[in-house]
Amino acid sequence: MAESPAATADDHVARNREAWDRMAVDYVESGHRDWASNEVTWGIFRVPEARIGMLPDDLTGMDTIELGCGTGYVSAWLARRGAHPVGIDNSPAQLETARRFQQEFGIDFPLHLGDAEQTPFAGESFDFAISEYGAAIWCDPYRWIPEVARILRPGGRLSFLGNSVFLMLTSPLDDEDTPAGERLERPLFGMHRFAWGDGAVEFHLPHGEMLRLLRGSGFEIEDLVEVQIPEGATTSYPFVTAEWARQWPCEEVWKVRKR
Repeated sequence: MAESPAATADDHVARNREAWDRMAVDYVESGHRDWASNEVTWGIFRVPEARIGMLPDDLTGMDTIELGCGTGYVSAWLARRGAHPVGIDNSPAQLETARRFQQEFGIDFPLHLGDAEQTPFAGESFDFAISEYGAAIWCDPYRWIPEVARILRPGGRLSFLGNSVFLMLTSPLDDEDTPAGERLERPLFGMHRFAWGDGAVEFHLPHGEMLRLLRGSGFEIEDLVEVQIPEGATTSYPFVTAEWARQWPCEEVWKVRKR
């Protein structure tokens, strides 16, 4: 099992809970939109599932876990496709929104308050794990990836989407709102923990380090999708422009299978 090459501060779980409880109100409208839609799209540019392939072809009867489920819309999509989803999230406010949407849309599944780096689930409980942002960027990969390997059954799959290495290298230092540019702003080597001015903490690894971590945790890599947005796609997020994202990937998807 892979281990972190260096110890990091353990305050990120509490800091991210506080940040997301504060930000939860900003995600009610988009969460409701996605609960109401049967069309599966991903990321800040809403790229169609057909272009990315985050989901297995057949989810019928699968036990699934969404790591960092937020308002729960991904798990709702899984439930509509025949899965038995479970969601876990670090933010009570986000889970409160998810429970309201469960009642409104009549789709019920377990929601757990907790940290994806240390889940309450028994080993080999799930067939498929997924994270769109969520644990993919808000949890320490040296902890959450071995943990998801523990709770997946042999042959189980994991798909996760987050900001790309390209985006993190070209985003201005200490400014999460200024759009990414065309020059390197930070070194690749040593990339891991990103503490932002609003108190939130993200985690991003270089591709080589992520590959070694996944393999060391018991996964076989099936695909790495560097997402190119469709023509005409737009986003409300300020940290990347559509022109930039048509030339370089602002997001990437890892798809792996537990040995």
